[in-house]
Amino acid sequence: MSDYASRRRMMVDTQVRPSDVTKFPIIDAMLAIPREVFVPRDRSEAAYASENVAIGGGRVLLEPRTFAKMLDAVNVTNADLVLDVAAGLGYSSAVVARIAEAVVAVEDDADRAKEAQSLLSDQQSDNVIVHCGPLNQGEAGHGPYDAILIEGAIEELPDAISAQLKEGGRIAAVFMEGALGVVRIGHKIDGTIAWRFAFNASAPVLPGFEKQRTFAL
Repeated sequence: MSDYASRRRMMVDTQVRPSDVTKFPIIDAMLAIPREVFVPRDRSEAAYASENVAIGGGRVLLEPRTFAKMLDAVNVTNADLVLDVAAGLGYSSAVVARIAEAVVAVEDDADRAKEAQSLLSDQQSDNVIVHCGPLNQGEAGHGPYDAILIEGAIEELPDAISAQLKEGGRIAAVFMEGALGVVRIGHKIDGTIAWRFAFNASAPVLPGFEKQRTFAL
C-alpha cells in the first residue's frame, strides 16, 4: 500500500509551493483531497507525478503545478460560484469545492460524469453539481459564474462559455498555439474578456475548443 498522504505533501512542497502558490486555502485543499482516487485505477501510481495524467479518451488530469497556478490566478473565494469545465473524474471540482461557495462541474462523458458524482459524494463535496453535456456549452442553467476554470487546453473560447462569465468575473485556460501552450487569465469588463499571459503550460486541446479552420481556395 503506497503512502499517498506523504506523496500529497511532497506534491505540495515540491510542485505547488515552489511555483509561488502560497494561499492557505489552495494548499489546504490540495493536501486534503486524495488525487489518487480521481484517476483511473491503473493510473493511481502516477497521480502525484509532475505531469498531466491520462484519464482516457484523449483527456488528462492537469499536472498539479498548472492546476494550482490557475486556481491561484483566478483568486477563488468562499463567496464564488465556479464553473469547472472538463472536470474529468472530479479532482479539480473537489479541490475548488473546499475553497468556493459552490461548483458546477461539466463533463461530456456520461460514465465519467457518473463516476465523478460518486467520487465527489465519497469526499463529502456536497457543494458540487455534476452536469453531463458538451464541454463547449458549459452549463448556462446555473450561471452566470464568478470564476471559470477549463481543465484542458483550448485554441479559442466558445461564445457559450464566455457568455456564462459574470461581469467582473475571472477565467483561466491553457491556450495551445501549435506545440506551445500558455495559460491566460481573463477578466470580463464591459461584456468583453480581456486576457493576460500568466505562465507556460500544455495539455491536449478539448473537443469543441478547436479554432474554426477556414479554407481558402
